[in-house]
Amino acid sequence: MGADEQEFGDFVATAGPRLLKAARLLTGDGDTGEDLVQATLTKIYLHWDRAAEWETPHAYARKVMVNLYCTWRRRRWHREVAHSEPAAAGTTRDLADAVVVADALGRALSGLDVRQRTVIVLRYFEDLPVTQVAELLNCRPGTVTSLASRGLAQLRRDASLQPSTDVEGR
Repeated sequence: MGADEQEFGDFVATAGPRLLKAARLLTGDGDTGEDLVQATLTKIYLHWDRAAEWETPHAYARKVMVNLYCTWRRRRWHREVAHSEPAAAGTTRDLADAVVVADALGRALSGLDVRQRTVIVLRYFEDLPVTQVAELLNCRPGTVTSLASRGLAQLRRDASLQPSTDVEGR
């Protein structure tokens, strides 16, 4: 394995989990999120020889992923919703609570339009500053602030994100 391939492997090992988390939040589906990360990493690998020109490989990967996601959302098949099998019997209560919260978050995010959803994921889950999100989306910082504000307001209106103290009562 060459030095470039080793560097790319190291990049995937460090950036992969964070990209996958963001991709799952963007797509609202684990499998589609994995597909998005795979497509992103494939594009990056094909241009890895130019990595020295990038601000950082992580920033470039994020931009590629957001662009791919926005392109995918314009296609017809994005309306298909994949459903995974329920968790196996005997899972712990903590895991069940995490699944319920993740499902509620996924449903709430899926109610946002593409740009709002992308801004919310990048701003609050990727913890990027407004200026960097604006650069990724090719818009003004004020647009990012506005989209974030409207997206958060929509999420607050979504009753499914209201905390439940009674896990058994669901």
